[in-house]
Amino acid sequence: MKRKLLTPLLLACLPATAQQPAQKSMGTIATADAQISGGLEVAGPRARLITNASVTANDHNAQIDLDRGGLVAVCATSAFHLLRSGTGEALLFALDRGAMELHTQSRPQDAILTPDLRFTLLTGGPLDLRMRVTREGDTCVENRGDAAPVLQITEGFGDATYHLAPNQHVLFEHGSLREVVDRETSSCGCVASTPVMVPLSTANATSTATPQQAAALNPFPTAQSADLAPTQPSVPLPPLDTATPLALSNTTPTAPPPAAPPVEISTARAPSKSAASETSAEPPPSPPGAHDIFHAIGHFFRRLFGHKS
Repeated sequence: MKRKLLTPLLLACLPATAQQPAQKSMGTIATADAQISGGLEVAGPRARLITNASVTANDHNAQIDLDRGGLVAVCATSAFHLLRSGTGEALLFALDRGAMELHTQSRPQDAILTPDLRFTLLTGGPLDLRMRVTREGDTCVENRGDAAPVLQITEGFGDATYHLAPNQHVLFEHGSLREVVDRETSSCGCVASTPVMVPLSTANATSTATPQQAAALNPFPTAQSADLAPTQPSVPLPPLDTATPLALSNTTPTAPPPAAPPVEISTARAPSKSAASETSAEPPPSPPGAHDIFHAIGHFFRRLFGHKS
């Protein structure tokens, strides 16, 4: 989606703005926080925004202190414009890209502008407005506070209208009032910076903090979490007795069973062959041979038939 720029819309506001005196400051900002251009006066570390000021925040939030009271927080790397609107102290707050937070008491002729949408006030009240515009044109708006003013929103190049009530948090997809997510949950303002944990110095840690307090303040030391140092157990382990075998269970290892008595091996020699023959009984008679069998048969037949002389 081709993005529209704020320049044509801002130029349309210039005729009414040119009629206003440009001598009084709209607000001040620290010159180290942003790139500033337009009608301004620089005095030391701060710049006074006189008219048609453009502010592009650096890599951190830039705060504009409004002369009428309140402030505008231009979120990191966001582009913002501040102009006069109508008469008196009314201002035009224009967000070109990024995010901003507006905290001030509203004026009847205040206006808020994005590349796609224009916001005007239907009622008065304290403004606590958070707004974010993405590259695709998605516009996130959060109108905080029970007494916040009712905002009327119109399209820059259309006839659609939307009323934003107090405490309403919406998202206009692609900057269109016809594509509304009326229960948006994502943050619309500046991203909160992550707090940095500062470890105790060595002197303070040894003199004022106990080991338990130091462990509570830094339960996961960097070296241990990065596997650069061994992790110490929270409960000290008993010294290892090398004489006692390790057990695989959590119970106290039992003493090893007593060793069995050694088996006595006899050194007596086996009895010799002659001694064995003397002490053993006579061997059984061997079975009769074939000659003895035939002799017994012949003797039987001689007795049966008799013997002739």
